[in-house]
Amino acid sequence: MALIRFSLPSATAGLALVLSAFVAHAEGEMPLTELSVGMYRIEAEAAVTQQDRMRGLMQRKNMPQNHGMLFAFTENQRHCMWMKNTLLPLSVAFMDEQGRILNIEDMQPQTENNHCAAGPARFALEMNLGWFKQKGIAPGATINGVARLAGAAR
Repeated sequence: MALIRFSLPSATAGLALVLSAFVAHAEGEMPLTELSVGMYRIEAEAAVTQQDRMRGLMQRKNMPQNHGMLFAFTENQRHCMWMKNTLLPLSVAFMDEQGRILNIEDMQPQTENNHCAAGPARFALEMNLGWFKQKGIAPGATINGVARLAGAAR
């Protein structure tokens, strides 16, 4: 039998780490996933539940460059997005099951205009307004890493 010794400060720090992870999960933070397109890396929050998809980026005041939110839908449909309670101007790329971009739409904050996929889409990736255009990314390009999330949507 091994005896494990630890000091009170290290035990307290470990407990604080566990509690902070529990609080983050309880507050509904979405899991992160790494995506790429061309030479660009994207760190995206993955909205895979209906609750997460409904909340999206609402009430956020900023989003770091090369960060986004990936919406994984349960089925291929002509999904639409809007910007109610969303404070950031965004661009959204609608994608098929393989991550091929169908169309890209620019969206203005706090509007209720529908921005829809040009065809049956399985994913939508929201980035800061103009991100796709600035990087030369257009319909037909493939966002790598989304296909593995097709089964995660619920």
